[in-house]
Amino acid sequence: MNSDLAGKRVLVVGAGGGIGRATAALFVQAGGRVTGAGRPGPKLDAAAATSGAEATVLDFLDRAAVEAFFSEREPFDHVVVAAAATRSGSVGGLALDDARASMESKFWGAYHVARAAKVVSGGSITFVSGFLSHRPSGGAVLQGAINAALEALARGLALERAPVRVNAVSPGLIDTPLWDSMPDADRAAMFARTAERLPAHRVGRPEDIAQAILFVATNPFVTGTTVTVDGGGTIA
Repeated sequence: MNSDLAGKRVLVVGAGGGIGRATAALFVQAGGRVTGAGRPGPKLDAAAATSGAEATVLDFLDRAAVEAFFSEREPFDHVVVAAAATRSGSVGGLALDDARASMESKFWGAYHVARAAKVVSGGSITFVSGFLSHRPSGGAVLQGAINAALEALARGLALERAPVRVNAVSPGLIDTPLWDSMPDADRAAMFARTAERLPAHRVGRPEDIAQAILFVATNPFVTGTTVTVDGGGTIA
């Protein structure tokens, strides 16, 4: 695998999040010319400052904005979609408005990007899904369904957009700022319980997922697949 991205144009949508920031930083380290896209705010600014990526504002839920963004730029070599704002819950317990908003964010946002993205021949598009697509939870039914839809989208697009390669990376529990709203003690206890159950004996870090994204983006023989990076959570 040649992970030397010197001069390659890379777009990371959702660069303000934990996984997006780690991905932008890793692609910069590999020599890529990285654009980190996301909603305006301190998270995006901090991500650009720490990763070395160029920050640009893009709301991937705004179809017209997404189309305009790609129409104004040269094709990218690699596009990564790591953005989402979803709520978890059972089918019976999650408000329908929240459920629709979650699907709109994680699935339709990625769909907008994949539909409009200009990618060079042999380049790649990578979605970030989640292991609940393979190991469902009664308390997070919608999350599993959205992740499964993203992975199916990747498989179909790998055929439609060939020779552009399309894949998904499916994380398990990752220690990202997503959990910062929890009290410190509760968050630590949750991570400890999960680590005890997992064969890897630890929870994931954003860098673990970034490495998997780099792999599927730069390996020319990987397309239409989902790489699960969950510390063994699917089999535990």
